[in-house]
Amino acid sequence: MIRAVFFDLDGTLVDTEPLHFDAYNAALSEVGVQVSRADYFARFIGYNDHDCFAAVLRENHLEGDEARIAALIASKHAAFERLMSSGRDLSYPGAANFVRQCHERFPLMIVTGALRVEAEQTLTTTGLREYFLDVIAAEDVEHGKPEPDGFVAALGRIGFLLRQRDPVMPEECLVVEDTPAGIEAAHRAGMRVLAVGHTGGVPRLEAADFFSPSFGTINLDELLRMIARSR
Repeated sequence: MIRAVFFDLDGTLVDTEPLHFDAYNAALSEVGVQVSRADYFARFIGYNDHDCFAAVLRENHLEGDEARIAALIASKHAAFERLMSSGRDLSYPGAANFVRQCHERFPLMIVTGALRVEAEQTLTTTGLREYFLDVIAAEDVEHGKPEPDGFVAALGRIGFLLRQRDPVMPEECLVVEDTPAGIEAAHRAGMRVLAVGHTGGVPRLEAADFFSPSFGTINLDELLRMIARSR
């Protein structure tokens, strides 16, 4: 039985990964480095800012102390805010409807590697914020995906907010993700995963328990029946 649903944000509910990619390169230009689009979407998507910058600096044999990484994160955030101000509709087709359907039945949380201010801005801009109890963002955990910290924190936050006598267990949570790192993190937290193929196809996301190419092809009742049969 599913009792809570946790959503990733960028690349899952909203088409913001291209904006993050451009913002990363805007910041990295300050240290004379660029990441190719193919490399970003193949290797770095799903990681938080700190881990992405640390990896890029290390691979390019550049100093990667915490002060430099913090400066790059701040620069990337400023670039992301500029890109977000374009006013473009960022929601994936069917995403808002699926979130509303889930909200009618389950408590929902966002678990993202983005900064909290970026996540809140994105959710507010797309009109999705009202459906989520809370956001677990990069600042809320010590380790980003593929570590399970974010999903473990979300489970604890739901228990605190709802104050349920019968706490939600990890196996009663469904995670909606779009990256291998997110799938691994959710599985390590003991949760099942629905992968949505906005940023990658079946081979890349084959570790997920369930897969759909988009929200438009998901029937929530049928998905829940599939989950029940998979126990």
